[in-house]
Amino acid sequence: MVSDVDGRGARLAQPSWKDPRLLVGILLVLASVASVVALVGGADKTVPMYVARDTLVVGQPVNAGSFDTVRVRLGDVDGKYFSPRDALPGHAVAVRMVPKGELVARSSIGATDALDRKPASVTVAEPLPKEVVVGSRVDVWVALPDERNGYKEPELMLPGAEVAALTSASMALGAGKTTQLMVLVTDAQMPKFLGAIANKAKVSVVWNPGALS
Repeated sequence: MVSDVDGRGARLAQPSWKDPRLLVGILLVLASVASVVALVGGADKTVPMYVARDTLVVGQPVNAGSFDTVRVRLGDVDGKYFSPRDALPGHAVAVRMVPKGELVARSSIGATDALDRKPASVTVAEPLPKEVVVGSRVDVWVALPDERNGYKEPELMLPGAEVAALTSASMALGAGKTTQLMVLVTDAQMPKFLGAIANKAKVSVVWNPGALS
């Protein structure tokens, strides 16, 4: 054993809080922990956003009760969607269809005067393809009555109209079923279409898979 000048065994020096090496080590550990916490926190950063509780169709009034809240990770695009923090516009309606469970884009909700299409009723007696559902696109053909108690040549009056709602009903005396559709019609198309319906025109609906949604 090495002895000091007094003959006592050499003792290891106790570390001092003033030792710069100790302070640097502590800072490095704290920085490492902070980096890991920031990385984990950033990877799991979710925010509450609205999703449609049920399918929202164009023209349907909406309020906070129309939505459920889920936590999602959207990053820089979260400003494009409605969240519980946002105030809905006055007299809010859906201006685009939002399927059940989907995030609610800001562009899907507006005031009543923002609607450029309005729902109009169409009743058809022919069976419809199973693809004709809410949100699908159809061509609406109209045949006006002629002078011989028949019908004129059918005319494509509403190309690519969006289906906003549909219901089936039984006809009287078991004669079959009719289907009533609500299709979205622009203001420019509305007068001619309503005039045809008022004149008891025959209406046929054809599924149009190629129409833009």
